[in-house]
Amino acid sequence: MSQLTIQKITDFDGPELAPYRTMRRSAEHAKEGILVAEGDKVVQRLLESHFQVISVVLPENRLEEFRPHMESRPEPIHVYLAERKFLVTLVGIELFQGVLAVGKIPRTFSLADLLAQSPSPRLFATVEGLTNAENIGLLVRNCAAFGTQGLIVSPTCCSPFLRRAVRNSMGTIFQMPVVETPDLIRSLGELRAAGVRCLAAHPHTNRTTLTQADFTRDCCLVFGSEGRGISPEVLAVCDQAVAIPMAGQVDSLNVGAAAAVFLYEASRQRGKM
Repeated sequence: MSQLTIQKITDFDGPELAPYRTMRRSAEHAKEGILVAEGDKVVQRLLESHFQVISVVLPENRLEEFRPHMESRPEPIHVYLAERKFLVTLVGIELFQGVLAVGKIPRTFSLADLLAQSPSPRLFATVEGLTNAENIGLLVRNCAAFGTQGLIVSPTCCSPFLRRAVRNSMGTIFQMPVVETPDLIRSLGELRAAGVRCLAAHPHTNRTTLTQADFTRDCCLVFGSEGRGISPEVLAVCDQAVAIPMAGQVDSLNVGAAAAVFLYEASRQRGKM
């Protein structure tokens, strides 16, 4: 049972509260290897995860609600009680639920780890050049919803552990194995060598549409950036380019929407939907 240190606060001036004070300075958090969870569901999922929890901030009237989740943790947790109106000022949105937590980002998976722990038929997702935290969070949530076994993130992407990404994932990032690869092209080559087909979500192709593609075998779905899509270099190492058929003048979807469509089709073909 976790030991809770409970303290009332009226400001965030103390050094131990710096992660909350600097929530918008993501580079500092990345350097320290920490993340901020925001909102009831996200904090609850952090408390239920294997991630180390450092501290929790919440209104005093929410303490007993979260106490069982915090006390079930193996590590000691610092709990700070603050008025909700003060927390809303800190976060900057009136709809904020009044619960925050800081956790430690664990060691990310290697590609070998991911392959070893994922039974066939494998389903992975890869993202290149995605710089919007909300979009990468939504992608993580879609991956979790449709049974993806791991997410491979290129060095041109923002971190899926940014506060807004964690929030948009609704805390599903805490259950999603993440590989942060230094070389996406090499990683895709290693996947192919292991028998995993790499299928590019590419709207400008007349070769294969979504329902014509085979998602029943080991595969990794490759998604590109918000503006340019998949780079020619990454597209060249994929086994196949696959497009979502669309009517009218629309030729592409937001990466989160496109990922949901692709992952649903993969799950459908595998008999999971």
